[in-house]
Amino acid sequence: MSFSNDGRSNPQEPETRLVTGGRDTKGQRGFVNPAVFHGSTVLYPTAEDLHAHRAEFSYGRHGSPTTRALQDVLMSLEGPQCVGVGLAPSGLAAITTTLLSVLGAGDHVLVTDNVYRPSRNFCNGMLTRYGVDVGYFDPLIGAGIEKLFKPNTKAVLVEAPGSQSFEMSDIPAIAEVAHAKGALVIDDNTWATPLFHRSLDQGVDISMQAATKYIGGHSDIMFGTISANAKTWPLIAEGIRLLGVCAGPDDVFLALRGTRTLAVRLAQHYRSGLEMARWLAARPEVLQVLHPALESHPGHALWKRDFTGASGLFSIVLKPAPQKAVDALLDAVKLFGMGFSWGGFESLIIPFDCDPYRTATKWSPGGPTLRLHIGLENVDDLKADLERGFAALKAAA
Repeated sequence: MSFSNDGRSNPQEPETRLVTGGRDTKGQRGFVNPAVFHGSTVLYPTAEDLHAHRAEFSYGRHGSPTTRALQDVLMSLEGPQCVGVGLAPSGLAAITTTLLSVLGAGDHVLVTDNVYRPSRNFCNGMLTRYGVDVGYFDPLIGAGIEKLFKPNTKAVLVEAPGSQSFEMSDIPAIAEVAHAKGALVIDDNTWATPLFHRSLDQGVDISMQAATKYIGGHSDIMFGTISANAKTWPLIAEGIRLLGVCAGPDDVFLALRGTRTLAVRLAQHYRSGLEMARWLAARPEVLQVLHPALESHPGHALWKRDFTGASGLFSIVLKPAPQKAVDALLDAVKLFGMGFSWGGFESLIIPFDCDPYRTATKWSPGGPTLRLHIGLENVDDLKADLERGFAALKAAA
């Protein structure tokens, strides 16, 4: 049995499309999951076919039935504006491939000041060496971004919310200005995924994800996706081809497997994350919780308007405390691991400070900052773990 994966005509809800999209049990000889195709060379039956490149798949780097299945389900999830999905070996590779595909020497790009730091490093490093003019803007600027445009501005890179400081940008307002100026809008949509935020429907031209995070869901792959509308997909497809970007077959299969459970996992991350955020907001050690789904967050209205849910990632600002006390908290917790990723089943905690590298805005939250990812553990156990941490913080202060 084959299932429709066409997001333009499929009336099913996203949870159903995640389960059924990209499935062709007849072509898979009855199996629910497609085979993992390990291969580079594709053989042609005749010289005529070879000369005409007459084949569904021509070379391993250009795709396989496994990659096609993943692309189909992601297109269905992204919605009717999406005409193509590119696959990359990491989230950063998805970002760099996108920027290299749409920008050239002499172009100007505007980048949100709360962008993923490796994205900033790429912009300040390789892009500037290639003659691209990079400027940064306040993520809260909204339609005011118009004053930053130059005659050669070709693209705007947004990230809502930023994955450390969690400001919410008004993406539709930015997109309206950018399109009026003839520029593209690129969104890093890793935090919410297209399940909770269909940014292509809000004027974004290219939506990227570090699928290492929630799509994979088990902290065992590196992966990235690039979803594009009709205007930009030819640029992305050409960039992928010219740069030789591809993802390994086993990671493709694991990403596809992750999509099948994305809805139930992300719903749990949402519930647990919000419960933990509310609990932390009432703690005496916490000055502020940076979570867009909290009513107290300055960007809550934008989140409520543009998103249908939240993930398990947010930050907290502690009341002023010495570094040794913060380190004591980090060393005391056991369920919260210290690691520089998120989106898996496990809870994580890291300290961070945006101030040294932000250039368009001043980061001064009022105390030490910690980023938390709330995993799939029992929330009462997670609260008890943080209580141990807070006790250690107090003892070391």
